[in-house]
Amino acid sequence: MKKTAVIPIDNRPICYSLIKDILAQDKDIKLFMPQRKLLGGLTSSADTEGIYNFLKNLEKVDVLVISLDTIAYGGLVSSRRCNDDFSSIKERITKFKEIIKQKASQVYAFSSIMRISNNNINEEEKEYWAQWGKRIFEFSYYQHKSRKEKSYNCVYNQVPQEILDDYLETRKRNFEINKLYLDWVEDKTLDTLVFSKDDTGQYGLNVEEAEFLGEEIKKRNLNAFIKTGADEIPLTLLARALAKNENIEIEPVYTYPDKTDKISRYEDISVKDCIEGQLNLAGCRVLKGGKIKMFVNNFESEQGDYVLGERINALAKPFLPPEGKYFTADISNANGSDKGLIEQMLAYGFDENLLGYCGYNTSANSAGCTILSALIKFLAQKNGTYDEYAFKKLMFIRLLDDWAYQTDIRKYVREGAPDFKEALEAKIADLKIYEEKIAKFLNFDYNNVCYSLPWERSFEVEINVNDIQSDI
Repeated sequence: MKKTAVIPIDNRPICYSLIKDILAQDKDIKLFMPQRKLLGGLTSSADTEGIYNFLKNLEKVDVLVISLDTIAYGGLVSSRRCNDDFSSIKERITKFKEIIKQKASQVYAFSSIMRISNNNINEEEKEYWAQWGKRIFEFSYYQHKSRKEKSYNCVYNQVPQEILDDYLETRKRNFEINKLYLDWVEDKTLDTLVFSKDDTGQYGLNVEEAEFLGEEIKKRNLNAFIKTGADEIPLTLLARALAKNENIEIEPVYTYPDKTDKISRYEDISVKDCIEGQLNLAGCRVLKGGKIKMFVNNFESEQGDYVLGERINALAKPFLPPEGKYFTADISNANGSDKGLIEQMLAYGFDENLLGYCGYNTSANSAGCTILSALIKFLAQKNGTYDEYAFKKLMFIRLLDDWAYQTDIRKYVREGAPDFKEALEAKIADLKIYEEKIAKFLNFDYNNVCYSLPWERSFEVEINVNDIQSDI
């Protein structure tokens, strides 16, 4: 029995429920997670004392994957909003440090490099972002660009000084905390550490911090990484931990193999680097002729985005799955599946060689999610511990989320703001049609499906199958 513990980054379905759904494919994995109510939400911070007690009472496990943002600040969103000073946070994480290594044979950890979103939306930021977000982004962009290019005359600040001071102090605090984690790798508290970058670009204070951390990692020869992405990182680390020593070889196969140099929305690296980076972090060897194929449905010119309604791409060429075992990262569009691909998949029929599918949010998100799904199914089948019902349930939920909800229903829910719940309920009949199509494709039996919006916004939909209710 592989005993595995995870402390997620927050309580969203993609960070909590998805982990349970993926690992359920292997009957030999025993999963431990803190109660969902202890984790942070959109407007609430995690109960760090409750999570500490969870760890304290935890039996020793083989693997622990831990969000350092959760134990330091109370979650990903809280890492940008938390007003605790450096010394308070240092004291808190030091307390956790003393117990982490006692509870796991291997510890895999991740911490975010604080993002800088280019908008005036303060849903996940401090209140002043609603007025000054874009200006702070511009200041950050040109501050880094000027230092990079040694052109110090191009920085122009239009942000009130007291607001800029608060923002920079928060950044500095988080950056100094991240530097402390490098010592945790050096003294073997952590076996692997990942610093994640989400909503990033070519220039910015976040990019500058990543460059510094990357140089320190190289200089000190640490088992640590800088990766574009966020939500998928714990999934990729789980893959790295649970497939350790398996020597898994994977060949990426692209819809447009000559377009892998394109850069996806919300990312700062090419599609090729994104995909291979996720595979490498998962401990896989990228190899032409690898026995497992990763089918990457990439884009020809520019990634579409269902939320923005821009350049929505649909697969026009015939869909032919790769030979042998394969899994799919559907990155033709951000925030949803490629409708053309899914329609062709359903027409083609269910393929027993399929190890996983994901078309969730960014390219890195989709890649990390489906890599873990594929490796767990592959290893469970190899070891005789595979649960077919769990796999089909996982695929049922992913297709309902990525295809039905994100590509179709979400736009109606968004338009129904602020009554998101009412707007969702009005589209349940449409979702039932998708349910029937997907269930027929998978030959999956279900009693009922429940939908909810746990963060009371359109992005995250909670999909519970067969009378299992959300515990948020």
